[in-house]
Amino acid sequence: MSPIMLGALAAAEGGEGHFPPKVSDFWQPFWHITDGFAITRPMIVAFLVFAVLSLLFVAVAKRASVVPSKGQWVFEQLYDFVRNSIARDMIGTHDFLRFVPLLFALFSFILLSNLAGIIPGIQMPVMARVGFPIALTLIVYVVYHWVGIKKQGGFGSYIKWMIPPGIPGWLLPLIIPLELMTYFITRPLTLALRLFGNMFAGHMLLVVFIVGGWELFTSGNIGYTIVALPAWIMAFVMTAFEILVQALQAFVFTLLAASYIAGALADDH
Repeated sequence: MSPIMLGALAAAEGGEGHFPPKVSDFWQPFWHITDGFAITRPMIVAFLVFAVLSLLFVAVAKRASVVPSKGQWVFEQLYDFVRNSIARDMIGTHDFLRFVPLLFALFSFILLSNLAGIIPGIQMPVMARVGFPIALTLIVYVVYHWVGIKKQGGFGSYIKWMIPPGIPGWLLPLIIPLELMTYFITRPLTLALRLFGNMFAGHMLLVVFIVGGWELFTSGNIGYTIVALPAWIMAFVMTAFEILVQALQAFVFTLLAASYIAGALADDH
């Protein structure tokens, strides 16, 4: 169970009544390196996700055969989904192949990081810590701007390309800042915050139903005890729903990354 759930349960058992999460509940250091830096629980989970994916990919690649095993078939389906339904459909047949490794890595890492939020004993969606979506967004940010600059033949030409053709001169002082804000601020900001917000909200929702059900169950009131069962049923239902959201958010992040790369490769704005 995640430390946030454990802290809330402790508050409930201690008779503190309501148990809103505190700032300290989200700071979960395992080892303090210095006064300003520590190895935290989300960092450990992120490393485990990376290690598991690396081992699985290497194992599947070493045992690859013409007649695939079940494990190879699953990975091939995931790869084909990212390759054909995201990269090729969004970027186009001419340029998509060189971006497939990046998009597949993003999709796989985000998906497993999100699913960590419902794995018993972990229950920590890595992307519910805003620093991780920001780091992935920075990778996409650098890639699509680099692609655009290279495509247009320089930074100045790239900036000029961002401005839609045919705009009246008197509108340019308004349009230019809006376009620059879209490409350099709005896109990366919304890309990171969308993933973070969905994962954080889903985790908090599960905390509410699980811990709320426990407080009702241990309240000593027979009526509240009975109500605890529907609360836990809702926790189960919301966990199943959260799986769908976790997979969908991995897909949306990867899809938007491919969309931004495709936009940077376009000849026209």
